[in-house]
Amino acid sequence: MIEKTRAKTFIKNPIVGTKFTIAVSSAKGGVGKSTFASNLALALKKQGCKVGLLDADIYGPSLPKLFDIEDKPESDGQRLIPILKYDIQCMSIGFLTDEQTPMIWRGPMVTSAIKTFTQKVAWKDLDFIIVDMPPGTGDTQLTFTQEVKMDGVIIISTPQEIALQDVKRGIKMFDKLGTKIIGLIDNMSFFQGDDGKKYYIFGGGGVKKTAEEFKKDFLCEIPLDPEVGKQGDKGTPIVESNPENQVSKIYLELASKIKSIYLLN
Repeated sequence: MIEKTRAKTFIKNPIVGTKFTIAVSSAKGGVGKSTFASNLALALKKQGCKVGLLDADIYGPSLPKLFDIEDKPESDGQRLIPILKYDIQCMSIGFLTDEQTPMIWRGPMVTSAIKTFTQKVAWKDLDFIIVDMPPGTGDTQLTFTQEVKMDGVIIISTPQEIALQDVKRGIKMFDKLGTKIIGLIDNMSFFQGDDGKKYYIFGGGGVKKTAEEFKKDFLCEIPLDPEVGKQGDKGTPIVESNPENQVSKIYLELASKIKSIYLLN
């Protein structure tokens, strides 16, 4: 498949063993992107999909902690074998390094690692591979958008303007490179107290306004729930540990929408 940008023509190759590649991006750190990607993957699994999860954040991998994985991936002599956890095929640079080892790599080394994860991992019979992108608009994003067939990207943010400034840059980057934006997520949108009231700790409505500004779909609000962070720290994400939780139900509804968009049309 040939897709063009203004500057250059790129041949985009799908990730072998997968049907659809969905990226989760924010262009901003600290907005819950990795937690979102992990729970979305688990929600798609609970919708009956075969799912892989690729942690593409080379400098700050979160998947080993979020899924409590300490094993090292094996190899068949040519490709790495994904680690199976919660019936999700997983791969991360964090599986190959010590937890506290900093990745002091220049851009070409990051690009090489991403190509290894997309071309030399034995992904098998996946409906979806969810890619947890790093923050920013750098080498990893460009490698995926220019050289890998991405079927869509979900952009996640918290509602305050300091986060949305970077999100807007990310939207413009994906639009310029011709990547479909599935929609925007307002994460940690509000806290619901015991009194039933919603408290918008980081301000309200910013992500929805940004979606309207750029004519993108606004997918949902995900409330701030301390249980989500607690279960993530334990390596048992909320959708897996408590599918009846309010936040889990939001993920399951979102996964149903994504499944209908890609697999049922």
